[in-house]
Amino acid sequence: MLMSLTTTRLSPDWPRHVKTPGSHDWERSAVKWLRELVPARYGSYPALLRHPVLLARHAHLQVQQEVRVARTALQTARADLPALGLHEAAIEHTIKLYAAELTQLQHLARGVRAVAAALAAQSPSLRR
Repeated sequence: MLMSLTTTRLSPDWPRHVKTPGSHDWERSAVKWLRELVPARYGSYPALLRHPVLLARHAHLQVQQEVRVARTALQTARADLPALGLHEAAIEHTIKLYAAELTQLQHLARGVRAVAAALAAQSPSLRR
């Protein structure tokens, strides 16, 4: 079942590399994008390739873990980095890096959720 192009509204978080649901090859573009978000070995597992909604689930878990790591790195930077002998300027730069990465990962997580929802809507038989 294809989603109607006239009723599909893409959220601002929709990944620009993924075609609009219902368009030609949209699912293939979603799989390609999702495979980039998981470790390489997961991107070749047959079950994840046969069922893109499973790949989306794993990508969601992967990105959520990366969000947790970025949060921890950001929250502990001021306490941990001076012991590594870093100068204050390097510490401040690293904190900004972690903050920017966290923002980017949160946006990515919203994109994964949007793609996962579109894949699940297209494959209702997988929800049984």
